[in-house]
Amino acid sequence: MSLTMSHAERQAFLADVHVAILSVDQPDRGPLAVPVWYSYEPGGVVSVITGGSSRKARAITRAGRFTLCAQTEVAPYRYVSVEGPVTGPPRPVGSNERRAMAYRYLGQEFGDLYLAATAGDAEQSVVFRMTPESWLSTDFAKQFG
Repeated sequence: MSLTMSHAERQAFLADVHVAILSVDQPDRGPLAVPVWYSYEPGGVVSVITGGSSRKARAITRAGRFTLCAQTEVAPYRYVSVEGPVTGPPRPVGSNERRAMAYRYLGQEFGDLYLAATAGDAEQSVVFRMTPESWLSTDFAKQFG
């Protein structure tokens, strides 16, 4: 029996809310691997917001691609890992996209508090969009029928 998720299963899993680990190559050292918020709609691109001058932004810009791994935190464990190229240079983040990301992870009440607390960082924030090319997935629940 295969534990690999189907195309539809992995897309639905990635579209759910998970804190993911973003990994990106760095010259002359190991890859950078950091937790991130992200957004994804089945069949679309993965979007990640970060500070425009951050180490993460510099590494993604230099590499031109990254990997994102989302997982469950309780058994039976499931994960989806997706890798691909960024769709272009980082873009400034609009207030609607920032709000949508905050609400996705924190809900409206705490999302509004987060947005107010980070308003000073908003102008320097950028969004990277990645087109998924390569997928890996496992759903250990499939072992139990």
